[in-house]
Amino acid sequence: MDYFAKLLELLKIEREEDRKAYLQLTATSGVTARRANGLSWYPVAIRGTEMSRGDYLTVEVERTTHQDIVHQLRFGVSAVLFSNHDPKKDNLEGTVSYQSGNRLKITLRTDELPDWASDGKLGIDLLFDDNSYDEMQNALKQAATLREQTATGRIIKILTGESAPAFETPAYTIEHPRLNASQQQAVNKILSANELAIVHGPPGTGKTTTIVQAIKMLIKQDQQKILVVAPSNTAVDLLSEKLSDEGLNVLRVGNPAKVSERLMALTLDSRMTEHSSTKEIRKLRKQANEFRDMAHKYKRNFGKAEREQRKALFDAARNIIKDVEKTEQYIIDDLVAKAQVITATLVGANHYTVRNQQYHTVVIDEAGQALEPACWIPVLKAQKVVLAGDHCQLSPTIKSGEAAKQGLSTTLLEKCASLHPEAVVLLEEQYRMHEMIMGYSAGVFYENRLKAHATVAGHLLFDEDVPLAFVDTAGCGFDEVAEGTSTTNPEEAALLFKHLTQLVTELKIRYNAPDFPSIAVISPYKQQVELLKEQLMHSPVLQAYGDKIGVNTIDSFQGQERDIVYISMTRSNTESKIGFLSDIRRMNVAMTRARKKLVIVGDSATLSQFPFYADFITYAEQRNAYQSAWEFVDV
Repeated sequence: MDYFAKLLELLKIEREEDRKAYLQLTATSGVTARRANGLSWYPVAIRGTEMSRGDYLTVEVERTTHQDIVHQLRFGVSAVLFSNHDPKKDNLEGTVSYQSGNRLKITLRTDELPDWASDGKLGIDLLFDDNSYDEMQNALKQAATLREQTATGRIIKILTGESAPAFETPAYTIEHPRLNASQQQAVNKILSANELAIVHGPPGTGKTTTIVQAIKMLIKQDQQKILVVAPSNTAVDLLSEKLSDEGLNVLRVGNPAKVSERLMALTLDSRMTEHSSTKEIRKLRKQANEFRDMAHKYKRNFGKAEREQRKALFDAARNIIKDVEKTEQYIIDDLVAKAQVITATLVGANHYTVRNQQYHTVVIDEAGQALEPACWIPVLKAQKVVLAGDHCQLSPTIKSGEAAKQGLSTTLLEKCASLHPEAVVLLEEQYRMHEMIMGYSAGVFYENRLKAHATVAGHLLFDEDVPLAFVDTAGCGFDEVAEGTSTTNPEEAALLFKHLTQLVTELKIRYNAPDFPSIAVISPYKQQVELLKEQLMHSPVLQAYGDKIGVNTIDSFQGQERDIVYISMTRSNTESKIGFLSDIRRMNVAMTRARKKLVIVGDSATLSQFPFYADFITYAEQRNAYQSAWEFVDV
């Protein structure tokens, strides 16, 4: 099957599975359950309305209760404003055009609010995200069409393996005092690439620092605008701030996830507010809203003259909004033209404000977590593509097991690294982990090319400490318990906290409270995480350091680090079933979060049937890092 036809087929399977999961979650659930699942804000109060582009109405709402519930309502998602009287009938679809804290703006496909909006309780429901799938599908179709065109087609053929990338000797190579040898090599590879460069950044190797310096040099070299994208808003925010700190003119398209004043100042909305033409827009908007309010004063049962007057007022308001749109577009074009770097999510690269922009270079960060169809949205805007990430860590989240099995879980980064090894530079020096913590991952995933920088290679919690421990529960009878679709192991959790309590007691005499080491307790299983959180609440010794201890899933710790990391492996059964512990990339993430001490608690009898874990246990034994759980069990 053709490359893009295959991807379109896999995307269709994923879309259907995602839609099915969404419908299962929402079809039979009331608003209370939807709110608990993060799919609803209810109740909400309307705080303001204004006419928007294309005869649409933008409504600002505030979540008035249950403000601590984590939700999925984000900039760009499809949503619906509904009334509790009859949610199926009394509702209006739209798009979230702004979200921050407990306020959001939803742009509705109407020019006025219906009567039910002022009668009864209102809420906002998240709709299935057809927009992202449409954008990905369109990009794949466009790529298939453009492949045969010489200019754009060349980059497409390289990324799909039909052609090889070319490299030129750069006019100069850089030697930056803040970069080590492999980081400098990566920057020079990016500068010399005509179409493709790949930065493979294992944990703690300074990938972000490298990319930022490369972007600075590219702008200096070509004086061309660069698009920088990533799959998550958080990753986009980090890069936006770092690039801005280097003195570059950065324009952040879309709403940031991390709302800080520094970051907000980089957004298109904020820049538009400061623009000299904005005064004129405010004046026009005020006038349009006044005309609209006057039109609303006419009741429903009015005569011909009133109807005509109402229509004239609405027409006048619409004409003013058209003028506003023209002025807004002028401001957007001006801001985009002046920006050196545009930053957005993968789908956000097609935001209406920058949809038609083309770039010399597109940088895709965290490409190891990016769904390939989403990558084609920014790729089609580029002459040159830089992929940065680590395909030995977590791959993208995919709802359909079938689509994943057929290849959707294989990223563009992974494919290109395999197709074009000449385009890849591995960052070889890490600044996070003691060399013993790093050693096993370095051998399994990075051909033993990963080295610990001198500043971290030997750092310990205290002089006589061993930075690695495997605590073996084999023979203790700590059997796993099935909990719905997840798994728990209460006795393993209790043992883990006993071990941690001993360590904390030891550290108490060596550290003052402000300098106390940070600790993560992680597990691959959500229910085990809940159990660990619950048990932590009942430990007075550990509660005293509650602000230093975080408990969560492995996935939530990708990109983070702590001084001490405990991993509860959870699985312990006579059939040697290890479920998704067999995903060794997830374990690579887990095992590389720790700076000074890594403690893994698990059952060797269950784990060692799998070569990855058998070899790890051997690695621990050879380094005097093996402990039996019997040392900590009261007999």
